[in-house]
Amino acid sequence: MPKRVDHEERRSQIAEALVRVAGRRGLHAVGMRDVAAEAGVSLRLVQYYFGTKEKLLLYGLRHLTDRFTARVGARLRADDRDPGPRATAEALLLTSLPADEESRIFHLLYTSYAILSVTDEALAAQPFIDSPDAAEDALTGLLRQAQEAGLADPGLDARTEAIGLLAMAAGMGTSILVGQRRPESAAEVLRHHLDRVFTSAAP
Repeated sequence: MPKRVDHEERRSQIAEALVRVAGRRGLHAVGMRDVAAEAGVSLRLVQYYFGTKEKLLLYGLRHLTDRFTARVGARLRADDRDPGPRATAEALLLTSLPADEESRIFHLLYTSYAILSVTDEALAAQPFIDSPDAAEDALTGLLRQAQEAGLADPGLDARTEAIGLLAMAAGMGTSILVGQRRPESAAEVLRHHLDRVFTSAAP
């Protein structure tokens, strides 16, 4: 009896190959033939599942996002205590910093895709991220939760603080990639700003 093919597993296999090749050579230099060779499958199979390079790249980004979410969850589960809004916000921000190979590739590919989509009409025609405000909404929710619990300054605008923290993490992530600062230094800066935000107002 022929073995049934798990199509989602095959797509993930190809996406993993894309991530590996792009992590070594840069997203701009990756072709479908390169990905097929890395995955150990035929070019025709890659084309069957994704059709175009642009759709393959977009799926690869979604695959990376799923892995990122899993890494945030693992970071929180490493502590047996209830993480609370502060620890959850910190896990979200620090996991995004390119402190190891997987997070380096995550930051590199997301940044590369954003830059390429500015000049590539085929990439620009696709939604870069299905829910572009997902991280912003999640962090805003955590800050509001902390404010309601008396764990953050009630006078702060949660949405504005969330936008600033995410922008800061993204900018420092790039500075780590180019060797301007070390991950430990970037994490220290983020924790400093989280300390400022997660401080209840004096009675």
